[in-house]
Amino acid sequence: MAFHEIRFPANLSFGSVGGPERRTEIVSLTNGHEERRTPWAHSRRRYDAGLGLRSLDDVAALIAFFEARAGQMHGFRWKDWADYKSAAPSLAPSYRDQLIGTGNGVNRVFALRKAYASGPAQYWRPIAKPVEGTVLAAVGGVELRPDVDFEVNAMAGIITFADPPENGGKVTAGFEFDVPVRFDTDRIAVSVASFQAGDLPQVPVVEVRL
Repeated sequence: MAFHEIRFPANLSFGSVGGPERRTEIVSLTNGHEERRTPWAHSRRRYDAGLGLRSLDDVAALIAFFEARAGQMHGFRWKDWADYKSAAPSLAPSYRDQLIGTGNGVNRVFALRKAYASGPAQYWRPIAKPVEGTVLAAVGGVELRPDVDFEVNAMAGIITFADPPENGGKVTAGFEFDVPVRFDTDRIAVSVASFQAGDLPQVPVVEVRL
């Protein structure tokens, strides 16, 4: 699948509805207990892009974007307004936000990730599409300079340090990020009369694995 490094218009995704989806397989036993397992290591996000449309100009922008992606053919970036940065929604990203690894004096390459913790459980989400120019990084609590001390591959979510982080040094990062998605339909049905009456088209969008 081809992926276009372009973001769906953020003003249109602002009013969308969506979030993470998990797949859990549940088997009910004869004694009343259950066995549960999941074939997915990571969640998958789904959205409805139609709910962010506010005018016929928005509809035209959506159709242009849809046609340029050839429907479901090509992936693209999506800003999830409920979850688009390494920090809490009320805070700006900081180089202290996320632990992405520990130095060993040899490895220079680290993948971005975000932790979701509740009680004793914690889930690490891979971040493959950071927003260019937003990534901050530090080793051992000392902030480093972008494009001097480290480089970011914004198409893969990879940080490469100029010098290997020292053995035992905590490597941390902060960033904004997009979700890699595609349209989950090859058809958009819009009625001008219905739209003006408040009937919004359904335009499903689904996260893709990279």
